Amino acid sequence: MATWQGAMDHRGFHQGSFNSFQSSSSDEDLMDIPGTAMDFSMRDDVPPLDGEIEENRSYNGGGIGSSNRMMDFLEEPIPGVGTYDDFNTIDWVREKSRDRDRHREITNKSKESTWALIHSVSDAFSGWLLMLLIGLLSGSLAGLIDISAHWMTDLKEGICTSGIWFNHEHCCWNSKHVTFENRDKCPEWNSWSQLIISTNEGAFAYIVNYFMYVLWALLFAFLAVSLVKVFAPYACGSGIPEIKTILSGFIIRGYLGKWTLMIKTITLVLAVSSGLSLGKEGPLVHVACCCGNILCHCFNKYRKNEAKRREVLSAAAAAGVSVAFGAPIGGVLFSLEEVSYYFPLKTLWRSFFAALVAAFTLRSINPFGNSRLVLFYVEFHTPWHLFELVPFILLGIFGGLWGALFIRTNIAWCRKRKTTQLGKYPVVEVLVVTAITAILAFPNEYTRVSTSELISELFNDCGLLDSSKLCDYENRFNTSKAGELPDRPAGVGVYSAMWQLALTLILKIVITIFTFGMKIPSGLFIPSMAVGAIAGRLLGVGMEQLAYYHHDWAIFNSWCSQGADCITPGLYAMVGAAACLGGVTRMTVSLVVIMFELTGGLEYIVPLMAAAMTSKWVADALGREGIYDAHIRLNGYPFLEAKEEFAHKTLAMDVMKPRRNDPLLTVLTQDSMTVEDVETIISETTYSGFPVVVSRESQRLVGFVLRRDLIISIENARKKQDGVVSTSIIYFTEHSPPVPPYTPPTLKLRNILDLSPFTVTDLTPMEIVVDIFRKLGLRQCLVTHNGRLLGIITKKDVLKHIAQMANQDPDSILFN
Repeated sequence: MATWQGAMDHRGFHQGSFNSFQSSSSDEDLMDIPGTAMDFSMRDDVPPLDGEIEENRSYNGGGIGSSNRMMDFLEEPIPGVGTYDDFNTIDWVREKSRDRDRHREITNKSKESTWALIHSVSDAFSGWLLMLLIGLLSGSLAGLIDISAHWMTDLKEGICTSGIWFNHEHCCWNSKHVTFENRDKCPEWNSWSQLIISTNEGAFAYIVNYFMYVLWALLFAFLAVSLVKVFAPYACGSGIPEIKTILSGFIIRGYLGKWTLMIKTITLVLAVSSGLSLGKEGPLVHVACCCGNILCHCFNKYRKNEAKRREVLSAAAAAGVSVAFGAPIGGVLFSLEEVSYYFPLKTLWRSFFAALVAAFTLRSINPFGNSRLVLFYVEFHTPWHLFELVPFILLGIFGGLWGALFIRTNIAWCRKRKTTQLGKYPVVEVLVVTAITAILAFPNEYTRVSTSELISELFNDCGLLDSSKLCDYENRFNTSKAGELPDRPAGVGVYSAMWQLALTLILKIVITIFTFGMKIPSGLFIPSMAVGAIAGRLLGVGMEQLAYYHHDWAIFNSWCSQGADCITPGLYAMVGAAACLGGVTRMTVSLVVIMFELTGGLEYIVPLMAAAMTSKWVADALGREGIYDAHIRLNGYPFLEAKEEFAHKTLAMDVMKPRRNDPLLTVLTQDSMTVEDVETIISETTYSGFPVVVSRESQRLVGFVLRRDLIISIENARKKQDGVVSTSIIYFTEHSPPVPPYTPPTLKLRNILDLSPFTVTDLTPMEIVVDIFRKLGLRQCLVTHNGRLLGIITKKDVLKHIAQMANQDPDSILFN
C-alpha cells in the first residue's frame, strides 16, 4: 500500500536519515495498520561511515561528528529548526524518532562514566518526578478553588461576624448557640438584611437580601468575564475540546500557559460563585493540563519534544478529573476514553500515579471538612431490585434525549454567537445571563444554593433527623430494622419540594443551554448531573409513593411488603445524574467508575451501567457527536476522530492536491535552485512544506522540507556563513559538486530534509489513507505513481474530504 520508492532510489537513504532530524526507524508504538506492507529499513540502525559523515558536514556545524555522535544536530540545532508554528500540527513520527535517538544516545553514554550513568537514571526518573509535581500542584489548586468558591457562594447571602473568612457552614460549626434542628442558623452568621437594616423578617428584608444576592452575582460574573477578556482569552469555556485537539497533535500556543492558568483559577472561582448554571469540573482538567505544560519546561526531555509533552498532558487530564470528582481511577479512564489521542501503557501507569498524588493532596487539604474528596458521598446501601431496572432504563432514555437536545440547541446558540453581533459583546451577554439566572434563582431554595450542594441533597437518603423538605414524610410506623426506615407517605414538605424541583429542572435545562460556551470558565459536568439528579429524585419519590400505597400490586408484592424500605429515591437521583452526563458527553466506562467513586455506591454499578448505556444508545440514535466533539467541529479544529469509521470508496488521487485543472504542485529541486528562487516560492505561497524532487522533468521524489525549517536555515546562513547571497545554489544532495572559482558559496540544507516522507500510491483507497493519518498522526502524505511525485494530501484535506462525504460544509475545517 505504502511505498518508499522515492526515498530509497537514492544511495544515501540510510546515511541521510541520520543527518536529518527525522529518523525513518519504525514507530511501533504508533503504528498498527493491518494489511499494509511497509519497509522500515533503518530498524537495525546501520551507522554511517566516517568518511561519508565528514563529507556530509553542513554549513551550520549541525552535521554528525562521528558514528557515536548521531545527535549533534539535535543537541546543537539552529534555534527554531524542528519546532512548529502556532496553529500547526506536530509530526508524531518525527517526534517519537527524535526521542528514541535521544534515549539511545543516553543509554550508550551511560556505559562510559559514572556521571553519565547518574544522568541516565535521573532521565528515567524525571517522568515520575514530573507526575508527582503535577499531582501536588493540581490537588493544591483544586483545594484552593473549592474553599474559595464555597466561601464566595455564601458571601452572596451574608457574612460571618466571628471571622469573615468562614463560610456559612464553618461559621455555625464554631458557634455555641446552635441547635441540631436549626444547625444552619446561628447568631454569628448575619444575612445582608441583618447587617444593613438590622432585621431578617418582613418583605423589606427579603428585598434587601434579594438585591444583594443579584448584585454579588453580577459583580462576580463581571470580574470573571473582564479578567478573561483582558488577560487570558483562552481561559474561557471548559477547555476539554481544545485539550482533545492539542492532545491529537495541534499547537495552540498560550492555551496551556501561565497566564491562562492564573486567570482560569481566579475566574473559575468567580464564575462558580456567581450562581450561573456551570461547574468547575471541566475547567479543572484545563487547570491541571496547564500545570503539566508549565512543569514540562523544567525537564529537557519534555520541553523539547512535543509528543512526549502530550503524554504528560494526558496524565495531567487524569489528575484534573481525579481532583474534580475525587475519582482517581475514573480520571485515568476519562483520559483514556474521552480526551487522549495517543495513550501508551507507560502513560497509563503515570496517569494513575498523578491521579493518586492529586487525590491524596486534595484529601490532605480537606476542603469540605468531611474527610471526603467530594460533597456527594452517600451513606445508604439499600439493595435494589430487578424490577427497578425499568425506571433506571427510563432515566437512561431521558438522559439520552436531554443530551441530544442540549447538544443541538447549545451548538445552534454558539453558532449564532459566532456569526452575529452577539459575539462582539461577551461582557454584556454574561451579565444578562447572570442577571436572569440570579433573579429567577433566588425565590427558589433549590436554585439559590450552589449546584453541588443541590446534587448532594438530591443524592441523600432521608433519615429521622433530616430537616430538609425532601424528607418531610409522615412517620406512621412503630418499629423498623436498625438503621433502616420503611417507606412512608409523603408529607406537605415533600409535595412542596417536588413542585420547586420541577421548576428547578425547567430552569436548569433552559439556562444551561445559554450558559455553556460564554466567555467565562464553564464546565458541563455538574449542570448535567443536576438535571439528571432532579429528574431521578422526582421519579424516585413517585416510585416510593407508588410502592407505599400499592404494595399489593403484582410488580411490588413479591419483593416489597408493607412497612419495608423498598425504594431509595437518592439512588434514582444518582442513576439520573449518570444518565444525563452520559447523554451529553457519551462517556460510558469512565462515567460509571466516576459515579461510584464519587458516591461510594459500589453496589449500584449495574443500575449505573444500564442507565449510561441506554443514554448513549438513545443519544447516538439522535446524533453521533458528544458535546466536546460538536464544539471541536463548530470551532473548525483539525481533529481526526479515531472512533468514526470511513466507509466511502474513494482513492488518494480523488483527494490529493493538485486536482486536474489546478496549477502544478509547488516543488523544490535538489540541486538547481538559488536562495532567491526558494525565497520567492516561500513569499508567494503559504504552504507548510515543500516536496524536494530530483528535477522538474523527472519528478522523482527525494524528500520533504518544512517551510519553517527552510526560512530559519536560510536566515541563519545569511548571518553566519560568509558569502551566502541570493544567487547561492541550495543543495539537498549528499554530495555537492565542485564550485567554479568566483562563484558564491553553496548552501547545503540536507540536514533539514526529511528523506523518508510517508508516501502512498495514487490508487490507495482513502479508507487506508485515513487510517494511516489516524494511527500515525501524520501532517501530510505524498502521492506517487511509479515513483514519480503526483501530489500531496494534508490532514486538512482528509478532514475536508470526510466532511464532504458526510454532506457537511468542507470549508468549516478551518481553525477559527
